[in-house]
Amino acid sequence: MTDLRHNSIRPDEWEQLKTFTQARIALGRTGVSVPLRESLAFRLAHAHAKDAVYSSLNTPFFIEKFQENSLPFLLLHSKASDRDEYLKRPDLGRSLRADSRSALEALASNSSDLVIIIADGLSASAVNTQAWPMVASFQEQARARGYTFAPLMLAQQARVALSDEIGTLLRARMVVQLIGERPGLSASDSMGIYLTYAPKPGLTDERRNCISNIRPQGLSVARAIDQLLALVDQAFRLEISGISLKDDFPPGTESLK
Repeated sequence: MTDLRHNSIRPDEWEQLKTFTQARIALGRTGVSVPLRESLAFRLAHAHAKDAVYSSLNTPFFIEKFQENSLPFLLLHSKASDRDEYLKRPDLGRSLRADSRSALEALASNSSDLVIIIADGLSASAVNTQAWPMVASFQEQARARGYTFAPLMLAQQARVALSDEIGTLLRARMVVQLIGERPGLSASDSMGIYLTYAPKPGLTDERRNCISNIRPQGLSVARAIDQLLALVDQAFRLEISGISLKDDFPPGTESLK
């Protein structure tokens, strides 16, 4: 009788590459199939990704942090009424709901250098855990550089392009949007930052700069802030953002000003 406990898993010749990536490589083989543990791990990763897509912004947490630090803020919502509509109609996530637009029009704030938008995107869970440390430290360092800020924006059912309408209504020179990235099967907790100089409705993604993969196993919050500050300094100096604004500065660079 064959002892199944000793049924060997054939090693994969790419095994050494696993030290450089979290991608699903070098899984090994049991007969003609992947090992059971890898099959179960795949199902678990898929469940985490699905949970991330359907997660919600922890608005009570953010409101508490804003109030503790005496930071003005506004809650916004896109035209997508719920998560299902948000996923089926990406266009609705790019425009503000009527009441949110009216709230921004009534804000009557002075023109500012920057507006920070915290948006759920496709992984609110990533934003819930990483956005606040990023916002707090970035604002502190940017204020020390002399930049001014509009009230913070907390946007639900939001796509990246929603920042253009928000920035225009606030007359901000630049928008910085923190948003949950599309979860993959090796990373469901990744947050991205999109920076747009002179925002206005109708811009395409080539007018934006992106810092991605901000998560514990990816780009750290501290390094992301360094990169963001460098991009902000350079964008204001050159009055551009997007593909014309190069971000090939040396690692650890804090400013190109």
